[in-house]
Amino acid sequence: MNYRIRVIANFVLIFFIGALLGHAQSTATISGSIADPSGAIVPNAQVIVRALSTGVDRVVTSDSAGDYTVPSLQPGNYSVTVTVSGFADYKLTSVTLGVDQSVTANVKLGLASAGEVIRVQGAAPILDAQSITVGQVIDQKTVQEIPLNGRHFLDLTNLTPGTVIPPVTGSLTVASRGLGASSFDTAGQREDSVNFMINGINLDDAFLNQITFQPSINTTAEFKISNSTYSAEYGHASGSIVNVATRSGTNSFHGEAFDYLRNNYFDARNFFNRKPARQNSFIRNNFGGAFSGPIFKDRTFFFLSYEGLRQHQALLFNGDVLNPAQRAAFAASPAGAAYAQLINLVPVGNNATGNVFQGSQPGPVKTDQFSGDLFHTISAKDNLHAYYAWQQDSRTEPNLQGNTVPGFGDHRTAHRQVATLNEVHIFSSSLVNEARLGFNRIAISFVPNTPENPMNFGIDNGVTYNAALPQITVQDIGLNFGGPSAQPNGRFDTTGIFSDTLSWNYGKHTIKTGGEFRRFINDNLSQTAGTLTFSTTANFIDGIASAFAVTPTQFTSRVFENSLGAFVSDNYKVTRRFQAELGFRYEWNGTPTEGGGRFVNFDQFSGTLTPVSEAYNQNFNYEPRVGFIYDFRGNGQTVLRGGYGLMADEPVTDVITGLAGNPPDANPVSESGSLPVGTLYQNAQFAALAPNAVNPKLTNAYTESYNLNLQQQLGQDYVLELGYIGSEGKHLRIQRDINQFIYPEGAATRPFASIPTTATIRPGSNLGNIAYIDSDSLSDYNALWLTVRKAFSHGIQINSTYTWSKSMDINSLGSEGVYSLQNNFDPKGDYGLSDFDARNHFVFSGTWNLPFHGNRLVDGWLLANITQLQSGNPLNVTTNSTFNGTSGTIRPTVIGQYSTGRGAILSDGNVSFIHGAACSTPVAGCSFFAQPTGFGDLQRNALTGPGFADSDLSLQKTTKLAEGAALVTRVDAFDLLNHANFGNPTLTATGAATSTFGQISSTRTAVGDAGSSRQLQFAMRVQF
Repeated sequence: MNYRIRVIANFVLIFFIGALLGHAQSTATISGSIADPSGAIVPNAQVIVRALSTGVDRVVTSDSAGDYTVPSLQPGNYSVTVTVSGFADYKLTSVTLGVDQSVTANVKLGLASAGEVIRVQGAAPILDAQSITVGQVIDQKTVQEIPLNGRHFLDLTNLTPGTVIPPVTGSLTVASRGLGASSFDTAGQREDSVNFMINGINLDDAFLNQITFQPSINTTAEFKISNSTYSAEYGHASGSIVNVATRSGTNSFHGEAFDYLRNNYFDARNFFNRKPARQNSFIRNNFGGAFSGPIFKDRTFFFLSYEGLRQHQALLFNGDVLNPAQRAAFAASPAGAAYAQLINLVPVGNNATGNVFQGSQPGPVKTDQFSGDLFHTISAKDNLHAYYAWQQDSRTEPNLQGNTVPGFGDHRTAHRQVATLNEVHIFSSSLVNEARLGFNRIAISFVPNTPENPMNFGIDNGVTYNAALPQITVQDIGLNFGGPSAQPNGRFDTTGIFSDTLSWNYGKHTIKTGGEFRRFINDNLSQTAGTLTFSTTANFIDGIASAFAVTPTQFTSRVFENSLGAFVSDNYKVTRRFQAELGFRYEWNGTPTEGGGRFVNFDQFSGTLTPVSEAYNQNFNYEPRVGFIYDFRGNGQTVLRGGYGLMADEPVTDVITGLAGNPPDANPVSESGSLPVGTLYQNAQFAALAPNAVNPKLTNAYTESYNLNLQQQLGQDYVLELGYIGSEGKHLRIQRDINQFIYPEGAATRPFASIPTTATIRPGSNLGNIAYIDSDSLSDYNALWLTVRKAFSHGIQINSTYTWSKSMDINSLGSEGVYSLQNNFDPKGDYGLSDFDARNHFVFSGTWNLPFHGNRLVDGWLLANITQLQSGNPLNVTTNSTFNGTSGTIRPTVIGQYSTGRGAILSDGNVSFIHGAACSTPVAGCSFFAQPTGFGDLQRNALTGPGFADSDLSLQKTTKLAEGAALVTRVDAFDLLNHANFGNPTLTATGAATSTFGQISSTRTAVGDAGSSRQLQFAMRVQF
């Protein structure tokens, strides 16, 4: 059957079973039952739910069973008023609703005379008795008051069970300077399996499946993280769901202006930045403001916000350069006057002998983010919510690709947008529809800091325009400059979304059904400057290279990806104590296609490069969700929950777009030997091809997730949770080399030596590694977790979680096109601890309004703290062996005992971490790993790296000014105890121990980011 017919048939079938839904809700629900003093049900009671900040009412009527449900409410504070003839009016004065949260508000009426109102003070629910999801709502108080290094809301995901501090080897999870991380690691899932949403609309950049950008925490009302067995209304990803609700205006005008300042003058030195060396320079200024209020009272409200960032940081360089005599010789280079000008791009040495340069280059970061929110009540049955945000950010990265001197690297500029439009229509008190329309967009460019034309320096490498110098390496002195080798480049991504959700309250059933359509468009521009290698300084002076490589042509691609999702779910209240949740989701994640027909795949059966119309076959996913909720006493204080769900991933397009980088559009050339720089390209030949390839039967990854947990309310404010989370990942994405060296008779050969001479694309070309994207990886995760929370009362709020977990997989970074396998023909041989595995993780956060009263000096003090402790992530020791054709993937052979742990501080300032038990002192020469003759016998990720410990404290003072106005001042201390959190040691073993193997030379993060050293931040905010 034609796949388009299958798509339509499957979709129409699900549509008529239950209409459509894809993305889940950013709104909330209040439900409950109404009873008389004897406990008998009360039907046909009028229930009025009023938003306290806006005065907007929702009116419903209890059904024949005395139940009522009010869905699609904006997060916030509400009152619930119940009116029925013969009983006193009942008013629950304050109920707090979180994003995507269902709250039970049961009502017991009282007999009274006409006009009497029974008032009851409501409270936010402190345990979840309405869903099977393991997750947590992070409220606005936590978002605003907990000290966050960088002020990025994603850092608060660590408060959720199963979430760990990412390893230093992470990609999306490691913070970009000034911009924060793009994802996080949780519940054994990969960093690119998180689904980010804002107001129920997709906030993912599908190229890497990363968050398009982090909304300002000043515009974030709250957000919810769902880690396991979420409802069938969620799709698109197999990992966590992060659902952000933005702040809206109210019936009162409010405004604020703020400024957060950091300066290295107030910071402790980094552990590895010791005197007499100059302290690393770092200045950060984060400022902005917001204004909100009514346009029409009780009807239309706005919220406007701006936030800016200016960060100035000096990035250090320390490396060998040419000495004065060599510089003089270079000025008279036999390669010509143009080539001789190249020496002007290499700084003069500034040590005593003039052959070492030590210095720095600024790496500025600039960000501007604007947002607007509009909420409008059209009528008693319709309301509209619109949100738009725009961000422009730029940063300079001077030390890419191991540059040892300043002046190179790149400048990155991005424009990011998101828009959401939500319309809620009330058909009746039991039938409500929410429609959503939105898009998110990112346009990002990478431009070399030194966009030179190589021909102007007498270098003929095939690049004849102002792209960049090739990445130049002088091997004998380690000089590295020029480049970046794969720039300039850029991409422009747009994701459009339409979704619709229908909620129907039918007796004991709360039924939701709906669907979503997404279209993703990715435009890419790729250019390369190439690489140029000199074996000796003398050859560098003479302009005689030993190797060069480049792909001289520019190539573009335009990738399209469509997806459909549909679901139906039923929360069935079997009894007052027992609920069952049943759901089914269908997803079609369309295969990426290229608008210009540029996709070329490697065909294993013919051994040729073959144009293809689509990257791989279509995938259809069928995803059941099932669970239960049991309230032991019927009072919502002791609740047992359990669930199972199957969730499928939508593949990222990053690894697929490589098909557009194959010949005939991209033709790499290379040469080695004794190569005059003036004739490199003239004498070059086509390089051995290293094509990109995708399994034509690539399968969507999916996760089977399951959990069981017990919640117990303690008193009025505390809740204790004990739970288990497990998951199994199937058909996970992996890149492997299907042309790895084999040794049938002792000599290295490849399965595919060359392209057949009869082929139409590059006939007869030699073949090297073939990067094959496949779906035969897997993962396994198990965790136990304990949470203690205290709802805010008496000035105190607490949230603490301990997680014991073990995560295993074959590979951990699914979105990155890298080789990681030791033996590409035996992927399961790499099964071991995940890169992000952390056996123990503890986090505590809390706020305390200090009980001082009397005057402006002692009133309004607050302490806030977040403390995290985590055991180390795994370490993967490799060698420089090329037995499989790829350096850095072969593990060593174990020949002696070894251990890990902080050892002595060595003479060069490094810290010994991996050392042999037989060695008397932890210095070079401890030989316990050997270079293997084939594949090594050390297991992947066999060692454990340094742990992590950090405590951040904030002291805040609110001083009342005029009526309704206040001045808030605060001091934040990050890494209060100045505990050194080390990065990974050098992990390349070369037989005899090298001078740096097993040694640590840096902290976990760079100066200025979390985990580097104690840093102080001063802030001031004026609000009214």
